[in-house]
This record gives sequence, structure tokens and C-alpha cells, in this order.
Amino acid sequence: MRVLLTGHQGYLGTVMAPVLVAAGHEVTGLDVGWFADCVLGEAPPDPPGLSVDLREVTADQLAGFDAVVHLAALSNDPLGALAPRITYDINYHASVRLARLAKAAGVRRFLYASTCSVYGAAGSELVGEDAPLRPLTPYAESKVRVEDDVAALADADFCPVFLRNATAFGFSPRPRADIVLNNLVGYAVLTGQVRVLSDGTPWRPLVHAADIADAFAACLTAPAARISARAYNVGDESNNLTVAQIAAAVVAAVPGSELVITGETGADPRSYRVDFARARTELGFAARWSVAAGAAELAREYRARGLTAADFAERFTRLARLRERKSAGALDDSLRRVTIGA
Repeated sequence: MRVLLTGHQGYLGTVMAPVLVAAGHEVTGLDVGWFADCVLGEAPPDPPGLSVDLREVTADQLAGFDAVVHLAALSNDPLGALAPRITYDINYHASVRLARLAKAAGVRRFLYASTCSVYGAAGSELVGEDAPLRPLTPYAESKVRVEDDVAALADADFCPVFLRNATAFGFSPRPRADIVLNNLVGYAVLTGQVRVLSDGTPWRPLVHAADIADAFAACLTAPAARISARAYNVGDESNNLTVAQIAAAVVAAVPGSELVITGETGADPRSYRVDFARARTELGFAARWSVAAGAAELAREYRARGLTAADFAERFTRLARLRERKSAGALDDSLRRVTIGA
């Protein structure tokens, strides 16, 4: 299958591209390149790619592909809260436009990276895909809107699927330091402290980046009639943990580290536990990675590849990286690339 993978030079895309290639797919990337050089250690091999802003994709660029795997987005809640208009422009409007262009170009399958954060303040009960959606941030709300609009495009020739990923963790050659497990392990390795700013009580579902890649690979080959316009939670119930439990796993993975729960940001309203049975039943997908194994992997890779405090705080943190790019004149206020000399 010919697959266009958007965001192939991001945290998840860097892990997913080789998984899809190993499954026998012909993969082409599409990425604006904001984080292409945010590499820890040896640079990973990338598939052939198009250097295109998601907002500027054309139908001609989508012609000839059998499937689009759409990962590209402004990728976390702090960034969305800082720039909600741009978040909606990229995450919502550009994503729906991409799906419409893909359908017009004859693409038959459209896999969309959504998020379990659409469940918002769901509490301690397990929530499945049919539970009420209560997005609490511009990031999560944009995901809900895309699901609604793209589902309406489904027909016999166009199969959209929505993969609601739990909070990602695990090593990628293009790391992210601004997601919970990766962040806590990094601070533990660099400072000896596992520092939790909330009160530690919110529930979070977690899933390894490699497991997310496997779930997308499963959706590329599943019967279209079974999965069209369906949402799938991606993760495993064993990785539904409180932030305090996640922190305890980090302490175990980084011997000598100390747990510090400051509580300075108070209780986080985003709290939800997720049911992942549908993906197991309909896709045959089962997550392989535990939080404990992921924490150990991160600690090992951070040390082996020479993680520094400066890179952890700047290059591998999405908000800081984009602020640096804007300050350098490489991006304008709409986060579009600036052409030098233009």
C-alpha cells in the first residue's frame, strides 16, 4: 500500500515510519520540518518526504496514495492554550481540508491521530469510545471537531478511522520532553528528582510510541467495512495510572532518584481512565509496553545518547522550540516558515 505519513519527522512519526515500512508499505512523508533537527544521538533514516506546511497541501500532492496516516498537529495542551487560533487553523481546519483533498484525490483510507484527552474530566470509571466527549482544552476540542467533520465524509470509497491515542511515552530518536513519563524520567536522570507539580491524583492512560505505530499498521489492513468512521482507543488498561503512580515507576527506573510532589499547580481537571477493549476485539491490537518498561528504556537511552539539560528544556520541548524558531525569524506569527530574503 502506498502511504502518505504526515508528521514523519516528529516524535511519533519517526517511530512509525520504519514500522510501516517493515509491514510492507511504501511510505512517503510530509512534514514542515519544525522538529527535523531535534535529534538525540544518531540521526534516524527518514523515508522520502515532501517539505510542505499542512495548510498548503494540494490535491496533486495526494494523488496516487492508497492511504493517508495523519499525525501532523500542534501537539500538546500548553501550546494550544498559548495559540488557540493557530491550533484550530492547523489541527482542525487544515486536517479537515486534508481529508477532503485526500478523498477527492482518490485516497481510500484516512487514519487520523486523535487523543484520549477528548474524554476530559471523566473521573475514575473506565470510558469507552461511545462515552460522552468532554474536551477541556483547544487541543482536545480540535480533535473532536475533526472526528465529527471527517466521519461525515465516509462512504464506500473513503474509509476514515480515528485512533484516540492515550498519552504517548517511550524513546524516539526525535524525543519529546513535554509529555508526562518522558518528562519525569528526563528530570530524574538529569537532576536526581522526580518532580510532580500537581497533587498527583489525576488519572492518565499511557501508551508507548511503538504500540501506537502498531495500532496504525493494524488499521491499514483491517477490512474497511469493519472500521470505517469508527473510533478506537489505543492503549491498555494496565497503563491507566495516576500521576503519582507514574512518578513511582520513574523512581524505580532511576535508582537513587527522589520523588517530590509539590502540588503547586493544584488538582488537574483532566482525569480519565480508558477502556481499550474495542481495538483488541476489532483490530486484534494489543499493546506490548508497560509504563515500567518504558521508563527503563527512556532512562537507558537518555544516558547512552548524552541528554543535556539545555536540550531537554529547549530542543525537545515543543513550546520552547517554536518560540526559539520565532525569535530567530524562521517562523512568523502564524507559524508559517519565513523565506530568507523574501
